[in-house]
Amino acid sequence: MLKNQRTIKEPVSVEGIGLHTGCRSKLRFKPADINTGVKFVRVDLPDKPEIPADIEHVVDIIRGTTLAVGDVKVHTVEHVLSAIAGMEIDNIIIEIDAIEPPVGDGSALPFVEALKKAGIVEQDSPRDYLIIEETVAYSDPENNIDIVVMPSDEFRITFMVDYQNPALGTQYTSMYSLKEYEKEYAPARTFCFLSEVEMLREHGLAKGGRLDNALVILDKDLDDHEMKRLKDLFGLKEDIKPSKNGILNNETLRFPNEPVRHKVVDLIGDLSLIGVPLKAHILAGRSGHKSNVELVKKLRNLYKKFQIKSKFSSLQEGNFFFDIKAITEILPHRYPFLLVDRIVDLEPGKYIVGIKNVTINEPFFNGHFPGHPVMPGVLIIEAMAQVGGFLLLNSLENNKDKLAFFTSIEDAKFRKPVYPGDQIRFEVELLKFRFALAKIEGKAYVNDDLVCSATLGAAIVDKNNAKRGVS
Repeated sequence: MLKNQRTIKEPVSVEGIGLHTGCRSKLRFKPADINTGVKFVRVDLPDKPEIPADIEHVVDIIRGTTLAVGDVKVHTVEHVLSAIAGMEIDNIIIEIDAIEPPVGDGSALPFVEALKKAGIVEQDSPRDYLIIEETVAYSDPENNIDIVVMPSDEFRITFMVDYQNPALGTQYTSMYSLKEYEKEYAPARTFCFLSEVEMLREHGLAKGGRLDNALVILDKDLDDHEMKRLKDLFGLKEDIKPSKNGILNNETLRFPNEPVRHKVVDLIGDLSLIGVPLKAHILAGRSGHKSNVELVKKLRNLYKKFQIKSKFSSLQEGNFFFDIKAITEILPHRYPFLLVDRIVDLEPGKYIVGIKNVTINEPFFNGHFPGHPVMPGVLIIEAMAQVGGFLLLNSLENNKDKLAFFTSIEDAKFRKPVYPGDQIRFEVELLKFRFALAKIEGKAYVNDDLVCSATLGAAIVDKNNAKRGVS
């Protein structure tokens, strides 16, 4: 069943101090139009700059997720984003008058309660989803981290952590639906080990951390001197109590496995940076913000790939990525100089695989060579360049207004001749793309034999400028 996009009915605010900066801030949720997505607005700065909440704007992941556009930043956004995603809200503006949202009680619950107070309304447009059809995995063996994303008809998370600490030990949780989020996960508070607190303070973090907005897990013994020092560190009026449950000041847990549930809260917030909701089952072991963000990068590229494919789906038939109709929507080349027949794989901004079927009817075989037809090496390079051009143009917005002009050829090598009846498979990787200048590396295969390789330079220009002779 299709679901519509959702936003909130009316503005609502949350105030408090930031967890790491200690600054006082006011956050205001506001309704947004369809397809707006999630955006932060720094209303305390001139011109009120916007920061889209997506993976392209993540600039830091130390003890939280930081978004930025240029020098304008918002720190520790994961709890806010988790609440928005957990309540299945697609479009919302988040005005904030400081560099970090309020931490509240260290959970996502204050934001969930605010969003419910504002009211959640459906909009007249269907939701877009990233539907996982094949397993996607991220692994960090050095830190013993594994995340697997599997096909599922609904968003689910299974999470496991195994801390070498008696107060935590091995913890596990499984969320079968976002319907569980509000009551079973949003209240779970952030946590850290006592030994981390001083390290965070040394790095200028956790300035707003208090015993009422974070769980502090004991990982060393405390004597009277240490408890007095911690009393001063946290600015407490009363003495710290000796711990009986392994948590500083005997703070009562909201769930027996509250820490791992908070890991789910963080993961949901980080996954929202894909830009669309997922239909998948996430299996995560010991992951944190760094590994979450690396996974999101993979999934965001997968979403871009699906976006491009769906854009041209009405133009093609068959079990391949782009046929000739879709190719001619992007490339300006036409007979007899269009040398790409199909695109069979594409990851925007990374790589592409294209096919050229070489037939005896190619016009160049009449003169190259009579009685011994061989495809000219320069045309193999040209076909490679066209495949690369398709990759470059599909890495841009408004690509119908752009052309890719190739500017250089380096290290071109021709290893075997190409004959009529051969099928050339071009595998092209994007090495660099900055300020409209790009460098790609291409390889051409017939069967599994490498027949040609080269490194090509290119410039992206506007079609109108190209017509006037401007490059």
